[in-house]
Amino acid sequence: MVEGGQASLVGLAPINFDLYKDTHPITYISTKVCHVGDNLDRYLMGRQFMVIFIAFCINMSGAPLADSELWGLPKWIIDIFLVTGFAMILLTAMIGQLATQVNASHCMLDYINTYFAVFTFYTAMAIEFSGLMHVSYFIQMVVGWLAGKPIESNEPPKTGVQLIFFWSRVLISAAVLCYALAVTLEGLFKGQTTMWKGVPNAVAVILFFLLMSVVGLLEGMQIAFFAVAKLKKSERGNAPFAMRTCELLFRGNGHNLPGFMIGRQLCVVSCFFIIARVTSLNVDIGVDENIFGVSDGAQEFFNMGFLGAVITTILGSISWQLVASAFPLAFLSNPLVYVFLRICLFLEATGICSGAWVLAGIHKRIAGFKRDEEYIGTAEERAAKDLEDHPENQHVEHGLRKLDGFTDAPEVFIKLMNNDPSVKEFMQSMSQSNLAAEENA
Repeated sequence: MVEGGQASLVGLAPINFDLYKDTHPITYISTKVCHVGDNLDRYLMGRQFMVIFIAFCINMSGAPLADSELWGLPKWIIDIFLVTGFAMILLTAMIGQLATQVNASHCMLDYINTYFAVFTFYTAMAIEFSGLMHVSYFIQMVVGWLAGKPIESNEPPKTGVQLIFFWSRVLISAAVLCYALAVTLEGLFKGQTTMWKGVPNAVAVILFFLLMSVVGLLEGMQIAFFAVAKLKKSERGNAPFAMRTCELLFRGNGHNLPGFMIGRQLCVVSCFFIIARVTSLNVDIGVDENIFGVSDGAQEFFNMGFLGAVITTILGSISWQLVASAFPLAFLSNPLVYVFLRICLFLEATGICSGAWVLAGIHKRIAGFKRDEEYIGTAEERAAKDLEDHPENQHVEHGLRKLDGFTDAPEVFIKLMNNDPSVKEFMQSMSQSNLAAEENA
């Protein structure tokens, strides 16, 4: 649900609430909060820590013991499927992630029309509120400043206590990240992690940062792809690689989007499990010296590997997602995005995770999922019916008819309408009253 919920909530962001709040009331419970102000970014932050935390817990729960044997199988099979964690990667990817994303990529409304989706949404929001990942916001601000495109919030500027509370959480999060990095790197350089034997310490460090970069790129691609999934073709940018990427991704009946999700998830889950091995400390308490001389209790906590989850969440996932959410078209213009899209589609084409399609098909039939277009139509059909998408994600006139003699509304006023539904309803009633008066005249 955490994986499918992300696909649904990101993809539904541009859609007008009025199109589905009656047909999908439980979906509306989540979206009416998620798609107001900056709550989508908050959800993405909390959700990402949830999914990485779960992946690290699965690695702890199912990682094989040394010299494990199973069913009398040859050692080379044991090494391939158990020692490397490949069996767990396939199990987690197909059952826990891919099958859900295949359905959620086209059946967003139906997929989160359940109270379990509401529960996971608010849990993610609570994790974000804790502030543990708040340094990601600072990273997003820095990237926007370097790109010459400062991040524009959909909410009024923070002031007073609210501003102090925000930056205090950023500082605490930065301190936690720096300490987690220091502990993890100390363990890596001393060879005190669960990394496979024979891998040099320097190589393990390089592998750690390389894999986090790959994870970050793939996480950002997912967000950017879903952000443009419901847009018109003409609104997907004109940069060469952005156009090539979108043409490949949405070719035909849209099969390549869920196909990408399968290949992407296989890559990401593999990286997660390898990073978990690289970053999980393996200090023999009472025999080896504790990292930085911490207490035995603290060292036991370090050995669980959750510091690696914090690092991966901030530096390998959330920061990239926030940037992709703020600049989806610019993100798609990166040539590496097109290259990794091809790689992911190739991995899906090998059939190694084709079981996800079977599981997704069974789930879809049992749950009775339907494609979103059956409920709300395509972007072009919505525009033709004067049911334009959310103004904060599309440069349209917010569903309001222009009054004679008036120009476009100022951006400040538009943001006020976005943040306060009552203001928007009032302006819509004014527009309708004016139209009725013209017709009567």
